Amino acid sequence: MDRTLFDKYGGFSVVSKIVLDLYDRLLDDDEVGPFFDEVEMSRIVDHQTKFVSSLMGGPAAYTDDQIQKMHARLSIADAHFDTLKRILGETLADHGVEPDDVETITKAFELRRGLVVD
Repeated sequence: MDRTLFDKYGGFSVVSKIVLDLYDRLLDDDEVGPFFDEVEMSRIVDHQTKFVSSLMGGPAAYTDDQIQKMHARLSIADAHFDTLKRILGETLADHGVEPDDVETITKAFELRRGLVVD
């Protein structure tokens, strides 16, 4: 049986650390940081940990409909999505995720662009 990337990299405890670092970076970014000004961070970190886990083949997943509804009011442009994707890739790499696996995860993220971008 093939191991998922979620299992390969240590499950929720590792993904949670990656997501915490990801949000530190996102909050420092002038383009995407403002999206999180009025957001309860503990809640968003929990949601994103589940989402990134699902991108890695983990057990937590959101339906396309849920993803679309969560982002519908945010006016996210392609440039914002590109920035988030770049920062996600950098964060994964900095946490020891192998380049091929970073590519797999960011491709899975890219597949959701149409659900997130306004």
